[in-house]
Amino acid sequence: MTNSTIKTIGVVGAGQMGRGIAQVAAQSGLNVCLLDANKELAIGSVARIGKALDRLVSKERISQEVRETSLARISPFSDFQDLADCDLVVEAAPEREDIKIDIFTKLAAVTREDTILASNTSSISITKIAACTGRPEKVIGMHFMNPVPVMKLVEIVRGLATDDSTYEATVALAQRFGKTTVAARDIPGFIVNRILIPLINEACFALYEGLGSAEDIDIGIKLGLNHPMGPLELSDLIGLDTCLAIANVLHQELGDDKYRPCPLLKQHVAAGWLGRKSGRGFYAYDAQGKRVN
Repeated sequence: MTNSTIKTIGVVGAGQMGRGIAQVAAQSGLNVCLLDANKELAIGSVARIGKALDRLVSKERISQEVRETSLARISPFSDFQDLADCDLVVEAAPEREDIKIDIFTKLAAVTREDTILASNTSSISITKIAACTGRPEKVIGMHFMNPVPVMKLVEIVRGLATDDSTYEATVALAQRFGKTTVAARDIPGFIVNRILIPLINEACFALYEGLGSAEDIDIGIKLGLNHPMGPLELSDLIGLDTCLAIANVLHQELGDDKYRPCPLLKQHVAAGWLGRKSGRGFYAYDAQGKRVN
């Protein structure tokens, strides 16, 4: 499989990341099978992609014709068998190893032997995920940043058995999407989250220990380090449950207490305060995801 022969891709998971991947793929001229266990969620996600494209039209970044042709390339599904003819499939499910292993086991059973199976995981071992497929040479990490249509980076993570053709085709596809790629070793957290999650976790500890308010911590980092977002507001964007899941992987797999998740982060997740998607995290949000405090 090469980049030039990739015509149809599957995206498993119709949440925020899956929607973004589906959108950039469709805008790049690929046919997209967007799959979720809940067909209604997949259908709703296609509608939300349409609204995102509408905003691009209103800002004159794309034409109405491009909007229509891009949206027409995306089809919602709920049955793994519907991915049988895909040339590449990207998994964008929640950051849980058991869920990902189950998905890749099912993908290996229904897709062709030459189909590339990619994971958008932000921390879980590609080698471990690949082992359940029977063709680990065709499994790779393709870690997009959030929000996918805006962020330029994709981390490409080779598992122990990933072959050169799979790697080269995946890099070329990401570049076709207009992304810049970096190669990361298959070590928990890869590059970006190995550095980002400890930063977010330390900001949680700073709030937990009363070093400053959430607002003060975020303003301090933005103005003091010239970051576009503070770590606490960024964690609300990512999702506190995702941040905690990655922190747990770093702590468990690397065995170093410097990665120990902050009790306040655990408490927020236990309360269901997951960030923008739940309406409350370290800040409160309205139904459109705008801060109200």
